Amino acid sequence: MPPPSTGPVGIHIGISEENRGAIAAGLSRLLADTYTLYLTTHNFHWNVTGPMFNTLHAMFMQQYTELWNAVDPIAERIRSLGHVAPGSYAQFGQLASIKDVPTTPPKALEMVRILVEGHEAVARTARGVFPLADQANDEPTADLLTQRLAVHEQTAWMLRSLLED
Repeated sequence: MPPPSTGPVGIHIGISEENRGAIAAGLSRLLADTYTLYLTTHNFHWNVTGPMFNTLHAMFMQQYTELWNAVDPIAERIRSLGHVAPGSYAQFGQLASIKDVPTTPPKALEMVRILVEGHEAVARTARGVFPLADQANDEPTADLLTQRLAVHEQTAWMLRSLLED
């Protein structure tokens, strides 16, 4: 009788180990950016003040809810590729391209500007992973990235329109 297996079961999904690793690393950066933007948006929801309070408070809630619902599919795709999803503030701090928010909440329109920059940054991160997924014929990752790009680009546009005179 052979000894029980102590290592992980091999992954044979038609994507090489090297490509799975590169895609998972890119998705880990996307996860870190998404979670950081979620936290920033939730912070702004709690701390927004001024004449646009009701509008921004409600808008930020919609946005952080969408972001919260996005982190799980990203993390689960990383796991599907055979890698561990990052999940600590320390890891997210190392992986994210988005800066942490100031400790003193900014004014409402500055919050909007910061969120525009955040959504644009997440879009750039997602777009940077796309060639890896495309090259590896990783359609599920490409689909996930396409969905995330659409959300972040549209949200950036909507927020940006609040900054125009």
